[in-house]
Amino acid sequence: MATSISLDADTLNRLDISAVEAIADSWQNTATLAKTAESDDTTNPQLKFEIEIDRDPSDPRELSEMPEIRLWFVRLDAHYPWLPLILDWESGELARYTAMLVPHQFSPQEGIQFNPEALEIFVMSKVFVCLDWMQKYDCVSRVRLQFMTKMLGYELEDGFFALLGA
Repeated sequence: MATSISLDADTLNRLDISAVEAIADSWQNTATLAKTAESDDTTNPQLKFEIEIDRDPSDPRELSEMPEIRLWFVRLDAHYPWLPLILDWESGELARYTAMLVPHQFSPQEGIQFNPEALEIFVMSKVFVCLDWMQKYDCVSRVRLQFMTKMLGYELEDGFFALLGA
């Protein structure tokens, strides 16, 4: 079950992440986040974003190409770097979130083509941050983290986690 957070132009322009703070902090206080991060069960609470802005119909840019939207997601990611673990992946939120933070090209034929080096840095950064966060909340299973990296084109073996002592 995904919780939708509505983002309008005012929220984006003010870099206001309070709606996410209210939900994430509430879930964190009830251990819901740890449960979601540790499981691949899609019935656990998840987040998705509804971006509701007025756009010029002739503007060809994707939402991830709009600086004011990307900046909001950069701020959100700085505040909650483990957030990808609790996004609604089935609705495409992980790909969209990644597109907000990783340089890419878009083509109607091939879809999003991430800069490979930037994506690798992003993925490994998320792995390290998420592992630290999961250890803090005694999350033992790495299944969701491994699935997240796989969705982004990387496969982490158990030996990698052993190397990190995780």
